[in-house]
Amino acid sequence: MTCNNNILTGKIISTIALVCVSVLAATSAVSASDREDQLIERIAPVGNVCIEGEECGGVVAPVAVASNEPRSGQAVYDSACFACHATGAAGAPKVGDAAGWAPRIATGMDSLVTNAINGVNAMPPKGTCMACSDDELRNAVQYMVDGSQ
Repeated sequence: MTCNNNILTGKIISTIALVCVSVLAATSAVSASDREDQLIERIAPVGNVCIEGEECGGVVAPVAVASNEPRSGQAVYDSACFACHATGAAGAPKVGDAAGWAPRIATGMDSLVTNAINGVNAMPPKGTCMACSDDELRNAVQYMVDGSQ
C-alpha cells in the first residue's frame, strides 16, 4: 500500500509541476513592454477634470444654467415633500386625501404657506427643503392642495 501511495503522490506532484510550468511559460510569452502597457491601462484614471475656459482635448458636456425662476410645485414636492406627504408620516396630510386637507385648506392659502415656511406640529420650518425659496414652498403647497381637493 505504501508503494502505491508514493506512486500516486508522485503523479500528483508531477501534474502540479506541469501545470505550474505551463502557466509560467504562458506568462513569460508576454513581453515586458506588453506587461507595462497592461499595467498602465489598469491604473489609468477613469476620467479627466476639465477647467472651464481651458482646452480639454475632448468633448465637453454642456454646463447646465441655473434658472432664476422658482421650481414648480411638483418639482419641490417630488424632491422634498413627498417623504411625509405621500406616506402620512408624523401626521402629515397625504396628497389626495381630501378629508385630511379640507380643514387645512379652509384656513386659507396664506396660512398654509406660512405653516410650510415656519413649520407646524411635527413639520420643521421649510419641511425638508432648507434651500427652497418662499415662492417654491408656495408652489409646493399649491400643488398639494390642487391634488387634494
